[in-house]
Amino acid sequence: MKFEKTPYFEKLKPYKLELPFGNYFFCKNLVVGELFEGVHFDWIMAKILLQEIYKFYGENAKICYIANRINAYSIDPQNWLRIEKEYDILLASAIVVYNNASYINASLEKHFTKKSIKRCLSLNEAMDWVENLREFN
Repeated sequence: MKFEKTPYFEKLKPYKLELPFGNYFFCKNLVVGELFEGVHFDWIMAKILLQEIYKFYGENAKICYIANRINAYSIDPQNWLRIEKEYDILLASAIVVYNNASYINASLEKHFTKKSIKRCLSLNEAMDWVENLREFN
C-alpha cells in the first residue's frame, strides 16, 4: 500500500520529496521511501537522497528509514555499508516486502550493515516497530 493512502500520511503530515527515482516522505525522525518500478538504486542515487535528508533534518540528525517496496526494483546492497560509514544518519531501517523475492532480497541486505533492519509484511508493522524503538521513547 502506498504511504499516501494510509492514515499515517494524514496523521504525520510529511514533506513529500519527488526525485527521478522515487518518492520520499519526510516525517519527524522518519523517512518513508517508495522507489519507482525498475529502478536500480545505486550509490549516486543514495547520495542524492542523503543530501536531501541532511538539508531537511540537519547534519546531526538520527532517523529511521522505511523502504516501502510497493514496486519491483533493485538495490546495491553495498549502499548500506557506505551509508553507515560515510553518513551515519540511520538508527535503524525497516523494509516492507510484498512478495517472496523482496523478502529474500531484504534478508540479504541485512548482512550488509550493523544497524538493525527489520523485515515487515505491512507498512503498519513497520510503523509500529519504528514508533516503539527505544531511541525515540
